[in-house]
Amino acid sequence: MQPLPLKLAPGSDLRLSLEELAQRDGISGFVLGVVGNLTKASFQCPGQAEPTMLEGDLEVITLNGTFSPEGVHLHLSLSDGACQVWGGHLEPGTIVQKGVDLLIGVLEQREGRPARQTAAAAAPRIEIAVLPGCPWCSRALRILRTLDLPHNVTTVNDDAAFQAVQQRSGMTTFPQVFIDGSVIGGYDDLAAMQAAGELDALR
Repeated sequence: MQPLPLKLAPGSDLRLSLEELAQRDGISGFVLGVVGNLTKASFQCPGQAEPTMLEGDLEVITLNGTFSPEGVHLHLSLSDGACQVWGGHLEPGTIVQKGVDLLIGVLEQREGRPARQTAAAAAPRIEIAVLPGCPWCSRALRILRTLDLPHNVTTVNDDAAFQAVQQRSGMTTFPQVFIDGSVIGGYDDLAAMQAAGELDALR
């Protein structure tokens, strides 16, 4: 196991940043420690149909769990301005305020294979471009996770990233979903494919 420090800038999505790191570098591991604050937090409480959303000055207490190119499983606990503690499964839409510092433990690759080669060999057919804090993006990602569909996530954090995605898709709204490199639309299109059973073949 190799320790790796990770600093997230203001406006970063906590969950999507870890997903992108794992997918981009083909690494797996777990969170060793965290300190920082948030402007928004999205987490799934047990037995609830939709994630709980909090906004304000939120302090991260703990973040535990694992990450890999296939996905993440993370539990977040945090404190609000009244020192009330909340927690649950970390969801997209959890946005960094001033900064979050993470220490993650990266597991060694089997058989000495380079991480990037391992990731490339298992490149998923689905790609999705999202905006931090976008509720429709969170719903689209939930569909993919519920169906256990491998996917790559691109978080659009600046104008350059927006222009690159727009040039590729011809769309200005988010999320933007690609299958086998071709854009299929946004959340409504993905939900329609789910309802028709057309996503099952992508497992």
